[in-house]
Amino acid sequence: MSNPIDPKPISSGSSAQPPELIQSPAALETLVASLAALPAIAVDTEADSLYSYFDKVCLLQFSTRGADYLVDPLALSPHALASLAPIFADARREKVFHAAEYDILCLKRDYQFTFANLFDTMIAARILGWQNYGLGNTLQEHFGVALNKKMQRADWGRRPLSAEQIAYAREDTHYLLRLRDLQLEELTRGGHLEEAREEFERLTRVEPSPRRFDPDAYWNILGARDLNPPQLGVLRELYRLRDAHARKEDRPPFKIISDAALMRIAQARPASTRALAHLGGVSEFVLRRYSHSILSAVARGGAAPQTARPRPHSRTDNFLDNVERTRLGLLKEWRKQRAEARGVESDVIVSNDVLFALARKNPSTLDALVAAANLGPWKTREYGEEMLTVLHGKKRA
Repeated sequence: MSNPIDPKPISSGSSAQPPELIQSPAALETLVASLAALPAIAVDTEADSLYSYFDKVCLLQFSTRGADYLVDPLALSPHALASLAPIFADARREKVFHAAEYDILCLKRDYQFTFANLFDTMIAARILGWQNYGLGNTLQEHFGVALNKKMQRADWGRRPLSAEQIAYAREDTHYLLRLRDLQLEELTRGGHLEEAREEFERLTRVEPSPRRFDPDAYWNILGARDLNPPQLGVLRELYRLRDAHARKEDRPPFKIISDAALMRIAQARPASTRALAHLGGVSEFVLRRYSHSILSAVARGGAAPQTARPRPHSRTDNFLDNVERTRLGLLKEWRKQRAEARGVESDVIVSNDVLFALARKNPSTLDALVAAANLGPWKTREYGEEMLTVLHGKKRA
């Protein structure tokens, strides 16, 4: 029987040693003891969201200043993996991620980890106004390292992992501590370290939400709003059917049938397998596996046209009245000007969620503004009075 991960040497073009593969509780215990003695470690995860309906963490990568490690959670029990919890929760140990939010959400969801003392190199890059802040571009620009982009779409839930996957996973963390050092110096020199720390602390508080299917979200498919009521009824039934198959088979909905194919079927409303087969974009696999249920959905939808506008779970801005939308527009214009003057993207100044909250609640004092938008101390000092001025049309004393 082969190991879950094939531990053959990596041919990655790097002179660094291959990562240590952690597949047993004893090896994990040794790693945890090693990491607990260090002031900073680099971390990343790989998940199988492109291949599963219920995605899961399939690999955890750790790098120190002298070694790289790949922890295989599919070869370890949740009880064994719980030994990592103190590392993530330890405020004395800095955990360095790139684009940490998804990693943190997955680790909280799967293992109930808590987090303290993070450094996110993507957030730091954006605060610094770097034009290229994706990890691949950043590593290429600063270290001359080219990531294998096709590995971004690899199936991380399959075993054994290939040598290419192992090399890619290693390089996701191998350079992060060096990148953190470079960014820390620039943040300090530019006076943005407190701002960055505030954003890093915010990441520790993000919480995962259980996956919920929105049966009306077919309204958001491109072209759905141009359909007539019978066609829209068919799209409704097809959308719900697709999710049922995806959930049952634990596959992403787009791997069952694409949005474009759903639209073609809804527009044509085929009444037979032959008519369905003649539609572009409907694969042989779909015909073999789902033709009967698709035709049943077409019949149900045609018999129950969708005459009312669907109400998918909406973004916050859909709930603003006209006065609130005016406030939102003024705040967005202020943010745009602030961002252009500083040379960063608009949401680096404040997020859309902050602007929506302020537009709705219209606070008139700094305390009320902080309460309305959950602003941290740095953003409150830097932007609070300006946003109140925008909301109320005059400078405050």
